[in-house]
Amino acid sequence: MDQHRDDATGTISTSPGHDGEPMIRLAGVRKQYGDGTVAVDSLDLEVRRGELVALVGPSGCGKSTILRMVNRLIEPSSGSIEVDGTDVIHADGPKMRRGIGYVIQSGGLFPHRSVRDNVATVPRLLGWDKKRTRTRTDELLGLVGLDAEVHGPRYPHELSGGQRQRVGVARALAVDPPVLLMDEPFGAVDPQVRDRLQLEFRRLQQRLGTTVLLVTHDIDEAVRIADRIAVLSVGGVLEQYDSPAVVLGAPATDFVASFVGSDRGLRRLAVTPIQTEDLIHPPTLQVSDTTDHALQVLASHDLDFAIVLDGDDLRGWVSQKTLQRGQTVGEVRRRFDDTVDVRDSLKTGFSEIVAHDAGWLPVLDDDRYVGVLTPESVHAALRRLLPDRVDGELPSVRAVAG
Repeated sequence: MDQHRDDATGTISTSPGHDGEPMIRLAGVRKQYGDGTVAVDSLDLEVRRGELVALVGPSGCGKSTILRMVNRLIEPSSGSIEVDGTDVIHADGPKMRRGIGYVIQSGGLFPHRSVRDNVATVPRLLGWDKKRTRTRTDELLGLVGLDAEVHGPRYPHELSGGQRQRVGVARALAVDPPVLLMDEPFGAVDPQVRDRLQLEFRRLQQRLGTTVLLVTHDIDEAVRIADRIAVLSVGGVLEQYDSPAVVLGAPATDFVASFVGSDRGLRRLAVTPIQTEDLIHPPTLQVSDTTDHALQVLASHDLDFAIVLDGDDLRGWVSQKTLQRGQTVGEVRRRFDDTVDVRDSLKTGFSEIVAHDAGWLPVLDDDRYVGVLTPESVHAALRRLLPDRVDGELPSVRAVAG
């Protein structure tokens, strides 16, 4: 959606947008300091509307500098930066920043202000009245999973790290900014809370359609939540810019391969969805079928197991060892220890296969059976999703696993 802001009130109106339309565009952007240090070197980067892009790389690669240049906190030495079609470099900096959300570690909250007052910072700068501001702050606190009546009157030092981070996100979203800049937003939170916050934020971002440019040093975080990843080396050189699956599966340079790690093949499991075309389809039987019929089916498929259904619903499995003549399949079926949903990742599916020491795992679409996942089909899925651009051929599993 295209979004249009009333600068006086901070309100947003929307109109249909275009897929792939850039919301943030950097062209030939360079930042060189007075001592000759180059922080960012001739960077070309576009972030599409509604996309979440992660900037990753080692310390000194210019990640935070890029964010601050987009927000006009640092002036670039050369090049152009546009946000929603506006030339950032020649815009009114303070006015422009009110329309861009900005989140840093621990939320960057004002310690002397209550949670409600922190969230209300930008609406008050835009002159919103008290009633409208209170309604919006309470709505946002609920949106990020905080009870406004409980947490609103508190001060930052009375909150946990995860709660402070939620307040920081709520403050950044106060006037529905079309763009949200995030600098290591989850870095100060313990790992268990961080995982939950990442997924909750990703769901919120997709629901709101906010364009996000996020800085992180953690490749796992980038892989987990980003649509695309920009890998930068020291000096602000863009080494690769692509989807997590491609960055992990086909690193463009030796630097990228080293940065994402030798276990990148395993990381790809987390960002590769289960696809029905990767599943195998053993014979199926109905609970009402006779065991005599079941034996004939297994013999004709040269397999020793079959899936048992009741209509389209999964009811278990049978093997030649469990079949006894003169009974129905429903009487001798065995239940599965577990199943996996077709919307899950290959990591989830493969983990269940390993956990149950099974050679295969049924895949469901809600309650409807759609096929079986095996270690071989996991491998096939990883190969299928590698880009054709790798010399026109798919590398071996050894190359994928690094």
